[in-house]
Amino acid sequence: MSESTEADYGPLAGLIGIWQGDKGLDVAPDPEGTENNPYYETIEYSACGNVTNAESQVLAAIYYRQIVKRKSNDGVFHDQTGYWMWDAARQLMMHSLSIPRGVCVLAGGRYTGSKMPAGELVIEVSAQADDADWGIVQSPFMAGNARATAFNQSITVGNGKLSYMQTTMVDIYGKTFEHTDKNELVLSL
Repeated sequence: MSESTEADYGPLAGLIGIWQGDKGLDVAPDPEGTENNPYYETIEYSACGNVTNAESQVLAAIYYRQIVKRKSNDGVFHDQTGYWMWDAARQLMMHSLSIPRGVCVLAGGRYTGSKMPAGELVIEVSAQADDADWGIVQSPFMAGNARATAFNQSITVGNGKLSYMQTTMVDIYGKTFEHTDKNELVLSL
């Protein structure tokens, strides 16, 4: 990655910084039905600069790491890394993420310029397991035991606040389950 020209982070510019939130709720599958996990987390977004693909696509990239801990015992139950990328010429948003369960996602979507009344931006991306463009790759174990079939994420950011809602459809325990995570965070640094 390089900063040969100044990066245009577009709608991603508001993400850069360290965010903390303690209003998280993870609704996860359980053999008996549903498990609710209140959580707190820290997400650190760092500017990377421009990336050029095939000498014709310029992406502004932001690296991040997300650490999520259960309120019940302070134990880490989710550790995620990835990149957010903005293609200004195509008005295209991309989110690549990896979790240490043998699952990687490349989600994307067109940025429509959605703004909330208070000046906040809305960023939305999605992926499907068998989609040729925006997909989900998972290990053979996960594909056979807890197969993710779809991923949708919406982030609202602005005025020192960030909130998100994400849903992962998972085939597990003989049924399809809607695994959701949501939280509200504030900019700490």
